[in-house]
Amino acid sequence: MAVEVKELLEAGVHFGHLTRKWDPNMAPYVYMERNGIHIINLYKTAAKIEEAGDALSKIAASGRKILFVATKKQAKDIVAEKAADINMPYITERWPGGMLTNFVTIRKAVKKMATIDRMKKDGTFNSLSKKERLQVDRQRAKLEKNLGSITDMTRLQAALFVVDIKREHIAIKEAQKLNIPIFAMVDTNSDPRQVDYVIPANDDASKSIDKVLTHVTAAIANGLAERKAEKDAPKADKDAPKAKKAAKKEVVKDEEE
Repeated sequence: MAVEVKELLEAGVHFGHLTRKWDPNMAPYVYMERNGIHIINLYKTAAKIEEAGDALSKIAASGRKILFVATKKQAKDIVAEKAADINMPYITERWPGGMLTNFVTIRKAVKKMATIDRMKKDGTFNSLSKKERLQVDRQRAKLEKNLGSITDMTRLQAALFVVDIKREHIAIKEAQKLNIPIFAMVDTNSDPRQVDYVIPANDDASKSIDKVLTHVTAAIANGLAERKAEKDAPKADKDAPKAKKAAKKEVVKDEEE
């Protein structure tokens, strides 16, 4: 899906921060200054969205996961919906410290949810006192809120997609330590050098976030479709001789009749 500059403009992707709050490293992506606000060069944004989309599509086609991170109010619901649509993990509540660098511990917490669910199924939960049941329920709800969206993530993801790298600085640092590629929407108040794939964009407005995420997730969906097609192809090739043989039998049967 080609990225049109006009649609980015309509979504307000071009609005940066106040000039006094800018990071000079964003200079290559700034088009001009207007009323004390930096305006982002949308031609560069469109090119960067396509570049990031191509790379993310390849990751998805290889069968690996991309973790989406966005805990700010304007982005939470958008990211949760878009990531869920393509079956990718996401963090939209508080970033769990050690989510990447101490992944084993995080996995234990996720398994704890499964243990509680089993207790409820096999009746063990009902044998607990009322106070204990309440404590377990609270623990389960807290785990679900913070980690429910990553229950299927059995290994470290291949990439991180972040909305607002200043806010998600802990996630950025953890990914950097493990050399996990970082894709991100980067506003004019942030340092793009922290990111492998920079998408210069307004990361405060929900319309802007939605527009960029729509293109990014569409690229990932294409990668997933490509992977499915490749998986189905050998199966189709394998079934072809059987189908041919069955068709031949039908022809012989018709001739005999």
